[in-house]
Formats: sequence, C-alpha cells, structure tokens
Amino acid sequence: MADDLRAWLSKVEAKGELKHVHGADWNGEIGTISVLHSRSEPCSAVIFDDIKGYPRGHRVLTCSVTNLRRLQLALSMPETDSGMEMVGTLREKLSTWEASMHKFPFEVVSGGPVLENVRSGKDVNLFELPIPKWHESDGGRYIGTGDAIITRDPDNGEVNVGTYRIMVHDEKTTALYISPGKHGRIHYEKYHALGKPCPVAMSFGHHPVVNRVGGMELPPGCEYNFMGAVQGEPVKVVKEEITGLPIPADSEIVVVGFVPPSKTRVEGPFGEWTGYYASKERDAPIVEVERIYFRNNPIILGAPPMRPPSDGSLFQVVKGSAILWNALVKSNVPDVRGVWMSEIGLQQFVVVSIKQRYPGHARQAAFLACQNRPAAYHGRYVVVVDEDIDPSNIEDVMWALATRSDPEKDIDIVRRAWSTPLDTMIRKPTNAYFNSRAVIDACKPYEWIKEFPEDIKTSEDLAARAKERWGSVLNLNGGRRIW
Repeated sequence: MADDLRAWLSKVEAKGELKHVHGADWNGEIGTISVLHSRSEPCSAVIFDDIKGYPRGHRVLTCSVTNLRRLQLALSMPETDSGMEMVGTLREKLSTWEASMHKFPFEVVSGGPVLENVRSGKDVNLFELPIPKWHESDGGRYIGTGDAIITRDPDNGEVNVGTYRIMVHDEKTTALYISPGKHGRIHYEKYHALGKPCPVAMSFGHHPVVNRVGGMELPPGCEYNFMGAVQGEPVKVVKEEITGLPIPADSEIVVVGFVPPSKTRVEGPFGEWTGYYASKERDAPIVEVERIYFRNNPIILGAPPMRPPSDGSLFQVVKGSAILWNALVKSNVPDVRGVWMSEIGLQQFVVVSIKQRYPGHARQAAFLACQNRPAAYHGRYVVVVDEDIDPSNIEDVMWALATRSDPEKDIDIVRRAWSTPLDTMIRKPTNAYFNSRAVIDACKPYEWIKEFPEDIKTSEDLAARAKERWGSVLNLNGGRRIW
C-alpha cells in the first residue's frame, strides 16, 4: 500500500528528520519560523501543533522536502548526497514513470480517512482549520500553498490536478488564483463560457508526491496516473458527491465548491517564489465552498513560497533539471554532461554543461534550453559551460563565466519570450507578459580551445593523499553545497 502523509512522516521521524513545535501563532509566526529554518543546516521537516487559538491535533507541516534525503524518501529513490547524481537518476525515473503511467489510472473506492469529519451548509467554517498568514505583508491567510486543486474539463471529462494559490476570504469563500494558460484556468474558463459554475475540489494535506506532481507540466489528465506510477500503485479516490470529482481517499483535508462565472474578489498580495510581491493584489475568481472533509487531527501541508531556498525550491531544481536535460537530449543536442536549475533563481538561472563537439554547439544548447520547458516559462539566464564545470556548483559556474566568456561575443538576447505576472521586471499594469533572455556561452572558444590557457588542477591521487594525511586536522573537502 502506498504511503499517505502520516506514514511518510513516520519514516521521516524514524530518520531523525522531523521536529515538533508547540504553541506557535498562525499569524506570521509559523511562516517566520519556516523561513528561518529553511535557511539553516540541517533543515528538518517541521510540524506545528497546539497552534494559538486551535485545539491540539490541528496541525501544519512545513519544510517537508527541503533536503535531498526527504525528497528521495518521498519519491522512493536511492539515497545520495549529490544533487547532480539525483538529477541523473530522476532523468531515468521520469522516462520510466511516463512510459508506465497508463497502467495506473486512479481507483475509485467507497470510503477513506478523508471522510472521518464532514462539514456542510451552515456548518462550513474554513477558520476551523489553523490557516497561516505566512508573510507579514500578505493580503490574507493562505490555506493553499502545498495544495492539489482538482478540476475536470467540461468537454472531454479529463481530470486535472494542479497546484495554485488559495487565499481564504471568509468562512465559506476562498480565492482561486491560476496563471494564464494553466489547465485549471482553462477548465473554469470553459465552464464560464457556457454560463456555468466550475466544480472544484481542493486538497490541503496529502503525501508530498501529490503536491509536487500537481505542480509538474504533464499532459492533460495525467497527474493521478503519474502519481500512481511514482508510488507503484493506483491512487485511491472517493467520488465526491456534490461535485462528482475524484478526491484522494487519504487526504487530510478536502474543500469542495464551485467557481461561479462573473464573480471575483480582490486576492493578494502574496509573497511568491521569486522572493517578491511581484503580482500585487488583483481581482480573482472565488470558490463558494459547500463542504469540508477532514481527517481526525488534520494536517495542512504548507509550502509557503519565498526567496529560495524554500519548501518547494529543491524539488523544482531537481525535477526541472531532469526534465530540461531530457528535453535537450530529445532535441538531438549531443554530449550534454549536466543540467542544473540553480536554487538561486530556479528557471531564471539555468546552467548546462556540455563537451563541445563542433562550432556552435554551445549556442545550440543555450538557445534550445531557454525555450524548452521548464526554462521557457519565466526564464532569464542560460549559461553553457564546459564538461569540467559542475553546473550545480555556483562558484565553479561563476568562475567559468568570468574567465571563459567575453560580453561582446558571448552574450545573446532573446526578446518577447514567455513570462508571467510574477515577473519582477515587468512594470504593472500590463496585459502583455513578455520578457527577454540572456544566453551566455561560458565555454572555452571552440576554434582555439587547444590554445586556451591550462587551468590549475590538483590530481586525484595527490588530493587523496593530502586528505588521508591532514583530513583529521583540516576540512579538505572543498566546495559548498547550496541546498
């Protein structure tokens, strides 16, 4: 049987990776603790209980997959301390999961833990749950950060699971902010074009895989199948009776309702993954809540975005790097030796390592990388380096950038590329979210690569002997980890 959130947390705690905090305030304190802890080393998962104003057992989980060990545990992957090794393994896993996901359609069951408590009609009160106000300048309390939002295409019946931000307006109403072009938004726009309200189910506590897969770019209707492939068995769902949508049977909390046409309320501002309040407040669709389901002692899965590192940034790095590496290979770019979406800027700062084979090879890799998902959406910089540079080591990358590139010759600009309302460099208001991309060739010049000055190196043999003799006296490992 696949793990639910609680079974996964038991494994996390058995590894010494879970900390308990009692008595924190939902109003800013949970968010502040999470921000500060996400920048610490080691960074454990944190579960908050005895939250101010709420009974014991109504809990919030943050920092769930902020290190490689917990991320590997969530994805059932072998342990490694190397981010690049995990990217390499995930490349193969992604291909396997994609090829097999048709074997894992969701399984409808008659019941599940999510049905332990039900609130309907006059009993609906979202503030029965300890919803945090994550950042001091947020426009409200956000229950939806580590969520999974379930909608259905009215034309073909395909079910989508997405990750969108959900602010609570009042006891029975939430906001639903979805960026243009996302599947969930396409669904409610189709319903509204028909003059109908869009049914929606919102899961706010679940195994981390549910949220992380919900944030992936997958073909329409494939998220549940993909989750099943990752976990090795179909996701068990309950057919929710009001909306008819399939909801995870072991979710901690599911809220259901309808998105009415022509009804909006001001949503935001909300501190986003860029580290800024770039999108400000705006009118956004609402969800009129009709029912809340929750387990005994429910857990909200919090993944508050912030300036990286944050709850979701490491997964974005590893997943995005693997997807982009596979995309470059499928685009027939030879000898790609590594891809890394730096946690500094995620898709806004991408590094590709290649072994140069022909004139223009580096530019080919750079231009294809900047327009392949996930770097195509809200990208900024793509740097291509030689195979001797570790793309996950920002100091190595910046050294190559400083010593192997000439600004006049090695920087090209792509204009009018795909951006987002979250883009800090787009002055609002506007209805045209374009940005530019810099592609930087930080490789040794191909035409005189053999004449390029030799870099200073330490042989593996000499380094091993020095570590053996002096390692107990000094730290001789070198390099820095950025996660």
